[in-house]
Formats: sequence, structure tokens, C-alpha cells
Amino acid sequence: MQDKLLPLYGDGKYVRDWVYVDDHSSAILALIEKGVVGEDYAISTSEEMPNIELAKKILRIAGKPEGQITFVKDRPAHDRRYSVNSAKIRALGWEPVASFDEKLKETVQWYAENKSWVAGVMEKHANINAHIV
Repeated sequence: MQDKLLPLYGDGKYVRDWVYVDDHSSAILALIEKGVVGEDYAISTSEEMPNIELAKKILRIAGKPEGQITFVKDRPAHDRRYSVNSAKIRALGWEPVASFDEKLKETVQWYAENKSWVAGVMEKHANINAHIV
């Protein structure tokens, strides 16, 4: 939104499984209500997407050019793909309900409409970093 470059590690083809916060919260609630203590559960929507595609979607929604994307040196031992099997939590009856594209659009629009809140967070972050020795 500030017309700055958008840095992506490596080639941007790192794949992630994205979960909307409300779906994540409902998964946690399902685990509290139906999960077995001591068991491990993975929360996933199975909506995997490379970071480059997510960046392009965000820029499109924000009305910004893809030329803002810049590739930066990859971090050491960067995992190429994060993917989990959510069959165990789905067996408890949990399912994600959010539409990724719809919720991404709502999220980007929220940030665009709340620039003063964003500026306040960025100012606090800058102040914290200024005090780190």
C-alpha cells in the first residue's frame, strides 16, 4: 500500500497451506470440545499456494503492479513446502468454511481502510526496534 517493493525469498515458489483466522479458531474450538488430550492434530485447508501467487493476488486486490515484487536472497535451509494432513481433525467434524480468495480480499480491503491503525503499529514496531541493542 506504500508503493514499496515487496520482497520474496528466492524464486517465490515456496508453497504454503493458508488458513483463515476464523477457520483456525474454529479448529481450536473443535479440538477443545472433541479432541483427545495428548494427541496431535494438524489444521489445514488443503489450499496450497506458492508465495509468488499469493503476492500477485494481494497486489491485484490492492490495485498495485506486479512489478513491485522483488526477489531477495533466500534464507538458509528454507523449506520448499509446508503441507500437513488434516484428516485427523476433519474426522472430528471440523471443516474450513472460509473462501480463501474472498477472505484475502476482505483482509486487504480492511488494511486499506484502516491506514491509521497500520501506521500506529508500524510506529510502535519502529520504536521497539530503535531500543534493541
